[in-house]
Amino acid sequence: MHLGLDDDELVACVSCGLCLPHCPTFVITGSDTESPRGRIALMRAVQNEGAPVTEDLIRSMETCVQCRGCETACPSAVPFGHLMEGTRAALADAGRITPRWQRLALRMLRHRRLLLAGSTLLALAIRLRLVPTKRLGLPARMPLRRPRLRTSGDDVWLFTGCVMDAWQRDVHLAVQRVLEAAGAGVEPTGGVAPCCGALHIHAGLESETKAMARQVMAGLSGDDRPILVDAAGCGASLKDYGHLLGTDEARAFSDRVYDVHEWLAERLDELQSRRPVAPLKLTVAVQDPCHLRHVQRAHHAVPAVLLPFVAEVVALDDDGLCCGAGGAYSVMEPELSRAIRERKTAAVVRSGASVVASANPGCSLHLAAAGLEVRHPLELVDQALSASRS
Repeated sequence: MHLGLDDDELVACVSCGLCLPHCPTFVITGSDTESPRGRIALMRAVQNEGAPVTEDLIRSMETCVQCRGCETACPSAVPFGHLMEGTRAALADAGRITPRWQRLALRMLRHRRLLLAGSTLLALAIRLRLVPTKRLGLPARMPLRRPRLRTSGDDVWLFTGCVMDAWQRDVHLAVQRVLEAAGAGVEPTGGVAPCCGALHIHAGLESETKAMARQVMAGLSGDDRPILVDAAGCGASLKDYGHLLGTDEARAFSDRVYDVHEWLAERLDELQSRRPVAPLKLTVAVQDPCHLRHVQRAHHAVPAVLLPFVAEVVALDDDGLCCGAGGAYSVMEPELSRAIRERKTAAVVRSGASVVASANPGCSLHLAAAGLEVRHPLELVDQALSASRS
């Protein structure tokens, strides 16, 4: 079986092992087949040596959280994320991973009205205790009704996406208020760009992801407005459209995408000058979502934006190790996901913080399920601004 991987990318790994302490599955299991270099060795064996695709190989690929922490640590700049995505795409095309039920669930994310209706039914089922939320990694409560997002101007797009819009629209509302306080007119993307495809590419559904990327680009074409994203996984996906599609149009689109914190970090003076701020009396621990830290490399903007609005911001002492959410990973690999999360929650406890700030819905839901108080960073900024206005 040929995995269709780039040979130059595949041979870039020299098996030095510097990635090992940064791989959450290796840290938990100690198994080399569940490390980046071990997974790459298996990819080479299949593509270059004709090795069979065994259940052990599939297990090795399935247990990868796709956090890409190895990329940050790698001295050879191995593009592990692209190698893993290519491998999973080949395995999915061959029907070896991503079962039909998962494909059907992911397909629903492209249809906004269906997703919102399904989420409302799920929220009702959760209230009636018909759904085992802890086992499935779902929030203990979900909104039955969602306030409308309204356009306030045309300076920036606010990418609202799929799951976050259905489950955490309050975050979008808080983010929009902060952007408006910084002087920006905001247009939520809503149905014109219903899903970025991040979960689909993680699952190996490359052709579907490309179709969704083209849909998003078509919906947000016609101007050069910045596209601001308040979910780290979505931001990483949108910024990768240039690589995914390989066209000048896609690369130009990706250049318009910013994590909302990196955009605001350049405008803090304006934000603070428009609203007198009374900092919240909170000690906040920042949890860096992997796709903000290791893919977008924009995580330093989060504490910079938070600092003027809370009493204290503290960093965790685990060197940014993954929390174990990984999109749908907490559902597909619950035991490993919980084990990885335990290390993160221990780091939060050591920090002495009362609140965790996380800029990704999967991470926030996963950590909240462990009993932590988790807020989006800009929810805290909005709270501080609201307190100043009252």
